[in-house]
Amino acid sequence: MRFNALIPELGVRDLGASLEFYVGLIGFRVAYDRPEEGFAFLECGQAQLMLDTIGLGRSGDDASGRLGGGINFQLEVDDLDAIMRRLEDAGWPIALGPETRCYRTPEGDRCQRQIWVRDPDGYLLRPFQAI
Repeated sequence: MRFNALIPELGVRDLGASLEFYVGLIGFRVAYDRPEEGFAFLECGQAQLMLDTIGLGRSGDDASGRLGGGINFQLEVDDLDAIMRRLEDAGWPIALGPETRCYRTPEGDRCQRQIWVRDPDGYLLRPFQAI
């Protein structure tokens, strides 16, 4: 297993609900976990993400009770339509999209189809497929 240079770790309230979202709906897989600590390491293509249950293991309690504010995670996927179907079948709300956006980069415009969806703790995920 190769670890990326930057791997976000999200504090979550309910690991089971987060796994249903990230694995069941978005398409991540559990690379490994430590259930006794409420921890799971997830992968989706080259993306890696850690989930850590607040109050277990080494995470502290979130005193504010607010999670997910002010951040979004862009995730490149192979099949955005399949994710949208799973979300729709589960009755999971899409915050924005689907939309097609082009972003200026040093190499020119990069265009993609994307949606914006919140996980159970309010973290904003932006799955996209390059076009």
